[in-house]
Amino acid sequence: MFTVRQIRYFDALASTLHFRKAAELAHVSQPALSAQIAEMEAIAGAPLFERSQRQVIMTELGKHLYPGIKAILRELQKLEEIAAQSRGVLQTGIKLGIIPTVAPYLVPVLIPLLHEQHPSFRLQLRESVTAKLLEELHAGDLDAIVAALPIDDEKLSHQKLFDDRFLIATSTNDHTVLASPMTQNHAALERLLLLEEGHCMRDQALAVCTLPSQRQLVKYGATSMSTLLQMVSHGMGLTLIPEIAVRAEARSNHMRIVPFEGEQPKRESALFWRRQSMRGKDFRALAECIAESANKLKIDPSKIDTLLDNPSTPSYS
Repeated sequence: MFTVRQIRYFDALASTLHFRKAAELAHVSQPALSAQIAEMEAIAGAPLFERSQRQVIMTELGKHLYPGIKAILRELQKLEEIAAQSRGVLQTGIKLGIIPTVAPYLVPVLIPLLHEQHPSFRLQLRESVTAKLLEELHAGDLDAIVAALPIDDEKLSHQKLFDDRFLIATSTNDHTVLASPMTQNHAALERLLLLEEGHCMRDQALAVCTLPSQRQLVKYGATSMSTLLQMVSHGMGLTLIPEIAVRAEARSNHMRIVPFEGEQPKRESALFWRRQSMRGKDFRALAECIAESANKLKIDPSKIDTLLDNPSTPSYS
């Protein structure tokens, strides 16, 4: 009979196909994980994984067992969620995924707030693009995710968190950009820099900045918002910057932030979790903390220049 520990280790190895990464995922030493997998194989009477110096491959027996192991882990998770409700709101840890254009700015504000309001609560964080986070949420590897609306998925519940305005970020030496405010039509420039494919903000930027057919985007896909803004500060182009990023990115002395004229383009972020989860109260309490944290990152458009002229450690009070 396999133990709960063994099936958790099996799941970690099956999802990574790498002993070191699986051990890190399971928060154990590699020898401890290897020993438990070997014991499982002894019980099964056959190898569950093929090992070589270069790769780990699941055997046919391992593939046959894997769906059942995932089902057991889902049922265990339900039992843990039921037990967690008796301990009160946010008394048990949550595995939270956050998209890359939100995580670096939200997390430094969110963690201290959670420690203050819920001292015993522990948050495990995962940063990735929306498609990957959704995959891990459905698989039970994450409990909830922060992502941009809309996400049309009947298996998920969600609570809206905050609106995040878009502004234009450009180099202080870039004279091709008009003084603020800027219209969305004028933002449709051939020098618009974008995040690489897979980032939802790439699609959001394209939706905001309608591009005439004769114009070409700069053929470069940055992997992070910080990389994109470094390129902007060196005069390589301009980009959209979400409002929550402005305070942190104000450290650059060669960047100008220009708001849009009239109705402000924005994205809406929400917290998503599996509809069948028993931890709805926990997720709603977490959503309130996230919304409160995001509110501290809001900026007054009239004070943008002052903020950029004084790029000291951001204040979130």
